Amino acid sequence: MRQNPSFAMTDVGEIRRLIDLNPWVTLVSQTDDGLVASHYAVMLDDTRDDLTIVGHVGKPDDAILGLGERDLLVVVQGPHGYITPRWYGDVPAVPTWNFVSAHLSGIPELLSPDENLRVLERLVDRFEGDGGDARGLYRLPNDAAFVERLERGTVGFRLTPTRVTAKRKLSQNRTAEVVETIIAGLADEGPERAPLVTEMRRAADARVRP
Repeated sequence: MRQNPSFAMTDVGEIRRLIDLNPWVTLVSQTDDGLVASHYAVMLDDTRDDLTIVGHVGKPDDAILGLGERDLLVVVQGPHGYITPRWYGDVPAVPTWNFVSAHLSGIPELLSPDENLRVLERLVDRFEGDGGDARGLYRLPNDAAFVERLERGTVGFRLTPTRVTAKRKLSQNRTAEVVETIIAGLADEGPERAPLVTEMRRAADARVRP
């Protein structure tokens, strides 16, 4: 991802927030047969306060990704959307696309079966929630033997990235008045634009904060 100093996102806390809110990522690896990509959910490593992530892939995907053998690129895609030039006023302008994204890369470490089980359990718990009918990984009719068989079909990994490129392109090159017009226009387009509105409001507030 080409970086632009005006849009660079370097704050670790903000990148962690991006990963936490957008766990469905793209995993990209270069192989002898060319580039391959898979899609999985990841989480921040809860034992670290940096950008280390943990996750798993199915063994068939590991066979092509080669986890632990070569660089892995993890693409985190946050909110994004089309920005019409109508919101810029009566000036020459073209459309653009606002977005928040991060690329994390490095050679991942493979997890032991016990570590992988813990990550799988955390993953299920996160997305199941804590409702009375939540199906935790070990909740009946699942039992330990079933879960262990499941684990053997996956490969867990931990990635502490050695290269990070994060970008928040949210009209920072426009005046505060134009940014407010864009935010209002996006909000008027409906609830599906809410995540991008939230990110633009966050960036705009940071811009005016002393």
